[in-house]
Amino acid sequence: MSGHSKWSTIKRAKGVEDAKRGKIFTRIGRDIMIATREGGSGDENSNAKLKIAILKAKAANMPKENVERAIKRGLGEGGDGVQMDEITYEGYGTDGVAFMIDVLTDNKNRSLADVKRVLNRAGGALASAGSVGWQFTQKGYLQVKSDGVDFDSLFMTAADAGADDVVEEDDGFAVYTPREMLGAVENALTGAGYTVNESELYWQSNNETEIAVDRAVANMKLHEALEELDDVQSVASNLTVNDDVLAALETA
Repeated sequence: MSGHSKWSTIKRAKGVEDAKRGKIFTRIGRDIMIATREGGSGDENSNAKLKIAILKAKAANMPKENVERAIKRGLGEGGDGVQMDEITYEGYGTDGVAFMIDVLTDNKNRSLADVKRVLNRAGGALASAGSVGWQFTQKGYLQVKSDGVDFDSLFMTAADAGADDVVEEDDGFAVYTPREMLGAVENALTGAGYTVNESELYWQSNNETEIAVDRAVANMKLHEALEELDDVQSVASNLTVNDDVLAALETA
């Protein structure tokens, strides 16, 4: 199971859904802001990452005025003076399982306190910068809509642009890239007419940790608790997740 798809598979198996619409809108709004800021444009036709974020907003029925407000904030035109910071916290769960926690926040103190509280409550702890990160490599991930797409043609386009691999999945094609090539591959795919539904960086563990099933489930619950924090954008761990663990999670 690939590093990126591992937790996505877990969530599907568990049926984890964020039913809080306001929370969904908050996270998508932040994605739109970051995409606008990084792309330097509020025009989705010239900013591929923004286009993907807006597609997510439409799929979630996010009001148009919310989208427009997020774009303005990304361009620094919101008038609220809010500064958003991207931070990666490093920590440990139980049994030495390592965690990387990506945060987007307008209040560093709040985010730090929330992450520490969740880790401590689960028997884990926040780690110093660099003490966990060496166990991971940041990679790029794109999901391409599969309708009418020829795998070989997609593979060649992605590979020529610098992708590492293309994998066929149930809900489309997963394209994996080196961190620094994500933007180039994304532009190449959209330029060739492919529909990119998702585009993001993720942390891939270099070596996974296999522990007893019950302890693995405890760490997966910690993973869920971290993801539920409003400021947390994504969470990665080096936990080995096999069929026995997935089965235990379904009944936990």
